[in-house]
Order: sequence, then C-alpha cells, then structure tokens
Amino acid sequence: MEAERAGSDPALTLGRRLEDCYRHIHATAMADVPICNPALGVAATGFRAYGGRVFGIVTTPWFMNLVALHLPDAPPAAPAAIGTTVRIGLPAGEVDFIAGELDTIGRIASCSLFSPVFEFATMETALETAEEAIRAFFDPSALEPPPAPPAPLNRRDLLRGKFRKHEEAMPE
Repeated sequence: MEAERAGSDPALTLGRRLEDCYRHIHATAMADVPICNPALGVAATGFRAYGGRVFGIVTTPWFMNLVALHLPDAPPAAPAAIGTTVRIGLPAGEVDFIAGELDTIGRIASCSLFSPVFEFATMETALETAEEAIRAFFDPSALEPPPAPPAPLNRRDLLRGKFRKHEEAMPE
C-alpha cells in the first residue's frame, strides 16, 4: 500500500529515494564507523509537501535530520551555496537548515535534530521521536504564546480584599 501511495505522491517518492540513498551510504561510507548506532536502520518519516518543498525526517544510524527538498514541479528557490544556512518558514516557525547536495538526490537542506543517535535503544523509539518531531514542526499552535501568568498579589491588595476576588476568578 505504501509503495502504491509513494508512486503518486511526490513527497513520499522523495522520502523513499532518500531512504535508498542513505542505505547505500550506510553500507559503504559509514560501514563500521563508530558513531553509528547498531540498533538503528534508515527510515524516512512524515514526508509531506509544503510551500513548494518536501519536508520530512530522515533517521539513520548516525543522525536524525529534518530535511527539505524542492518539489520537482515547483519553481525552485534561489540555490544556496553548499554549507550555508538557509532559513525556511514552517507552520511552527522559522527553522535553520544547512544547504547540501547528495549525488543521487541533488540539492537538500538539513536541520540536525540528533547527532549522533546513541540515545535511541531501538528503531521503534527513534521512529516515534521522528513522528512527534515532524508533527511539532507542522503544528501552527506551537506559535501561540503561552497564557499570561496571573498577576502577583501584593500585601496592599490582600489588605484591600482583592485576594478573595482573585481567588474566585481562578479556574479549578
């Protein structure tokens, strides 16, 4: 079912291509590198289109990154020099990415969430974290300011009986 959806959804297709690319990197350049967590594999999580780009989380044995790639049919943004910071607006706010390039993928922007990833004992735990992270980046309520704390009482207010009024206004 996932493969059928990936064929019609460019975001899922790019996510699967990234998985393939990083599996190859893991099997070649990262094989036996000590920063790799042997409990983890490679996975693409939560890939979706937003603002002419595809966003998702890539988990590997050596990092977990939020990544951004341009949609194939979207007008490309001005290319950033590799290694420079690119600020991209998401529903939860502005996020800084590092511009890069992968041989089989092309331009990619990455925001490191975890590196290395030894805090994850299982792939299941890493994927749960990735799912929560992608939800958080695309949750506009994250931009809402927290409610203001109640005004502090001073002795003068207490003596004037304002404490009772303040207490009655407090929700239970």
